[in-house]
Amino acid sequence: MLTNMPNVNAEELAVRVRPALTKLYVLYFRRSVNSDLSGPQLTILSRLEENGPSRISRIAELEDIRMPTASNALHQLEQMNLVERIRDTKDRRGVQVQLTEHGRAELERVNKERNAEMARVLEMLSPEQLERTEELVDIITELAEVYGNWKETDSGS
Repeated sequence: MLTNMPNVNAEELAVRVRPALTKLYVLYFRRSVNSDLSGPQLTILSRLEENGPSRISRIAELEDIRMPTASNALHQLEQMNLVERIRDTKDRRGVQVQLTEHGRAELERVNKERNAEMARVLEMLSPEQLERTEELVDIITELAEVYGNWKETDSGS
């Protein structure tokens, strides 16, 4: 679990790391985009791939977005034939959304393209820097998981 280290000031570290992460993120997505899909649309498709058919309310919850936003995003994905609505097998009144075959293929294509672009970015590092970066992968992954599950109420706010 991630913990605060007493000799490291999180705010000072944030001031140093945020601009670099933002720049890297923006450049990466600008240079790797060969798709009409936005980042949020791709995460929704990825969630559906991971979790299978899901209700819109569940997608909204997982993506930490409001229901109308999730519904609108899914409508756009449906118009592109990337997702389809199906009856909930447990509650016939309910509707779930699932990936279409075209959606799976597009998600796979975009993921391969973005992985290749990230590899090109990482190839700019020296072997020593690559080793240090490999050590950071677990930390970054854990931070993404913890932050993804964190709610404002967790901080006492």
